[in-house]
Amino acid sequence: MNPADAVARAHREEWARVVATLTKRFGDLDIAEEAAAEAVATAVERWPADGVPPNPGAWLTTTATRKAIDRIRRENKRDDKYKEALVFDNDPPEPLGVIDDDRLRLIFTCCHPALALESRLALTLRMVGGLTMPEIARAFLVAESAMGQRITRAKAKIKAARIPYRVPAAEDLPARVAGVLTVLFLVFNEGYLATGPDSDPLRPDLTGEAIRLTRLIRALLPDDGEVTGLLALMLLTEARRPARVSGGELVSLAEQDRGAWDTALITEGHRLVRERLAAGVVPGRYQILAAINAVHTSVRDSRDTDWSQVLALYDQLVRVDTSPVIALNRAIALAELDGPTVALSVVDRLEARLAGYHAFHATRADLLRRLGRGRESRAAYDKAIELAGNTAEIANLTRRRDQLG
Repeated sequence: MNPADAVARAHREEWARVVATLTKRFGDLDIAEEAAAEAVATAVERWPADGVPPNPGAWLTTTATRKAIDRIRRENKRDDKYKEALVFDNDPPEPLGVIDDDRLRLIFTCCHPALALESRLALTLRMVGGLTMPEIARAFLVAESAMGQRITRAKAKIKAARIPYRVPAAEDLPARVAGVLTVLFLVFNEGYLATGPDSDPLRPDLTGEAIRLTRLIRALLPDDGEVTGLLALMLLTEARRPARVSGGELVSLAEQDRGAWDTALITEGHRLVRERLAAGVVPGRYQILAAINAVHTSVRDSRDTDWSQVLALYDQLVRVDTSPVIALNRAIALAELDGPTVALSVVDRLEARLAGYHAFHATRADLLRRLGRGRESRAAYDKAIELAGNTAEIANLTRRRDQLG
C-alpha cells in the first residue's frame, strides 16, 4: 500500500480511537481533535519519506499525544490537567464501567442530553466518525460555516457544563440510549451512502464502526427492542453492500445480484427481527424499518417482493415517525401496488419539505419516467444530480437521465 493510501486508511480506521484516547487523557475535545488532525497531517508529510509504520494507529496516537502536550505547553496550561497528562502512565487504572470502551465513552459524551440533538449528531460525526466539515454540512443540508459554529458551540458547552467523559451508570442508560441510537444510525447512513463527493461511495469503516458500537449497546441493554431493531436494520442493510456498486455506479435494490449478498448477516438480521416479533411488544421505528428490510431480503428475486406487506409496515411506521423521508419511501412502495400516478400525487405533496433532498427529485424523476413524461423526468433527474454528492449515485442518475433520449 502506498503512503497516501495508508494515511487515508489510518485516518478512516483510527480517527475515533485516537480522539477517544486523547479525550480520556486530557479531558478536552478541542485538544483531542486538533492534535489528532495534526498527527494525520504529520503522517502525510513523513510517511512517504520514512515509510508506513508497522502500527499506524499507535503511531498516530503517540504523535497526537505529543502534539497535545506541545499545545498545552505553548498555552502555558501548567495546571493539574497538564501534570496529570505528563505522568499519565504512572496513574492507577480507572475502575471499569459497565463497558470499558473509550469510543463508547466518547459517544455518550457527544450525545449528552445537555446538548441540542442536532449538535449531538454533528459532534459525533466529527469526533467519532471523523467526517470532514463539508461532509457533515451536506448530511444536515446546512451551510458549512453554520455547521462549524454548531460543533464549536457544542464543544464549548461540554467544557463549560463539565459534561463527564464516561459511559452512564446502568440505571441511567435507558434514558440516554435513544439519542445515541439516532447518532449511530446517522453514522451508519453516512457509511451506507457517503455524502461527500471526494470520499468513497460506500464507507464500510463507518458502517462497521456503527455496527460494532450498536452491538456494545445491545450488550448493555439486551431487552431494549429499539437497540435490537437498529442492529437488525444495520445488519440487513450492510448485507447488501457487496452488490450495491458496480463499475462505479450505484445499483438499485431491484437490480442487485442477490447472490452476492452476505447471507450470514441476513440470517442474523432475520433472527433478531423474529426475536422482537416474538416479544409481543409494540415495535418502535428501528424495529419496523428492520422488518421492512427483512421482507426485502427474504426473497431471491425482487419480483417476488411482498409489496403489500412492505406498505403495511410503512403505514405502521408513519404513525410513529412523521418524517417526510419516511412518507417518500412509503410512496415508492405505493407505486408498486397502486401505480406511479397515485404515488406521484403523494410525492408532489412533499415538495415543500423535501425540495433540497436529492432523493425526492430522483424518486419523482423515476415516477415521471414510468408515466412517459420524459421532459419533466429529465428536469427532475437534473435537479437530483445537482443535489446528490455520492459519485456512484450521480453515475446512476446520469445514466437513467441519458436513457430518456
